[in-house]
Amino acid sequence: MPYLKAVVLEALRRHPPGHFVLPHKVTQDVELDGYIIPKNALVNFMVADMGWDPKVWEDPMEFKPERFLDSSGDGFDITGNREIKMMPFGAGRRICPGYALALLHLEYFVANLIWYFKWTPLEGDEIDLSEKQEFTTVMKNPLRACISPRM
Repeated sequence: MPYLKAVVLEALRRHPPGHFVLPHKVTQDVELDGYIIPKNALVNFMVADMGWDPKVWEDPMEFKPERFLDSSGDGFDITGNREIKMMPFGAGRRICPGYALALLHLEYFVANLIWYFKWTPLEGDEIDLSEKQEFTTVMKNPLRACISPRM
């Protein structure tokens, strides 16, 4: 189910489970884009910002699962072995060892929510997908829906 996997990856790109990585200590003085980062400095960055970078992603604030559908059959490298465009589970040798199981469970969870339930907006409620920053990015207004079992 390539499209389901693409939906899950796009959701992880837009809203990674953690917005920060563990800080790393710089082992030697480094110049990065004109900035001097001194030895022993702690460096941290926002993982979520990687998924929203317009230099990397076309229309980064739009939800487009199709960006993960690859006609070459290679699929998207979420491990960071080829290149790092997003890292919801870390990357390289520090990647979460359970990332493949997590992806499988996310696909299973989403598929079951769609298969077993009918989702409709509440009458009179306008769907508002705007966001706000708290510890992570959350919806500004709760998404309310009428959920009923499919028969």
